[in-house]
Amino acid sequence: MDLAGTVGTLNMLGDESRLRLCALLLERELSVTDLVKITGISQSRVSTHLARLREGGIVRDRRDGQRSFYVLAKESLSSTAKTVLDAATRSGDPTLERDKRRLSFLDDERCGALPDSFVGEMERHYSPGRTWQSLSVGIAALLDLGEVLDVGSGDGAAAGYLAPYCASLTCIDTNARMIEAATKRLARHKNVRAEVADMHELPFRAASFDAIVLFHTLTYAERPQRALEECARVLRPNGRLVALTLDAHEHRTITAAYGERHPGFAPRTLKRMLSRAGLTVTFADVTCREPKKPHFEVVLAIATKPNA
Repeated sequence: MDLAGTVGTLNMLGDESRLRLCALLLERELSVTDLVKITGISQSRVSTHLARLREGGIVRDRRDGQRSFYVLAKESLSSTAKTVLDAATRSGDPTLERDKRRLSFLDDERCGALPDSFVGEMERHYSPGRTWQSLSVGIAALLDLGEVLDVGSGDGAAAGYLAPYCASLTCIDTNARMIEAATKRLARHKNVRAEVADMHELPFRAASFDAIVLFHTLTYAERPQRALEECARVLRPNGRLVALTLDAHEHRTITAAYGERHPGFAPRTLKRMLSRAGLTVTFADVTCREPKKPHFEVVLAIATKPNA
């Protein structure tokens, strides 16, 4: 190769992005989409760099439908290009090493492994079939419940997960249409009944249930303390109450549109209310935070009824 050719090759490979692309294409064929994923360089820039490299005879391409694949043209590389690429790939450069690792992660994804970016943050990512609904079904299967009361059950969406694992499940709500929907939804479960009832005046005898769930119910209660006292009354000794509710917040204009009467309950407040109702609180804390603004947080509280 003459001096002009050598200078041209050095100019071609003297760009960091083009050198990264060549290092990745040294051993295998990759699509434009693959290269964008690995390097983080925009698709337009990757395509522009590849076009120059192709014109310079450093890479060659092929089409497969709408996709373009590239590979290093090893058979026609000049000795200058080979020397530069060999020196770069042996340098241990952090950027090139990171590209190599990302290429390995891409291979893992295609073989069925989760990408490395999921590590430590799996709850923030979607993968096929791995939804919160499916996880709820799996977790519910670990349960072995007795006679359960679902206070403020709505249309029975949550109750449907619990029903198979209860000796009996009673769903109550003040909204007759919700109860009608719950009755239809849960009709296949012979151990379930749904009825209209007021959480402030539960129509059940004392010590009727082994467990009570209040999933996002207290913020709708006219008198939350009274509702908890009624739950404590119908709970059997050593029985357990589980409550989910929004943490105290300043976004009342948002939640009021859904009919909520109270702007959430802080863990300390909820613990005090449960204790006042005669229950022993074993846990009360914020357990999750919504990713979207205004980032509502949810409090989980667990309490048991003392064995008198």
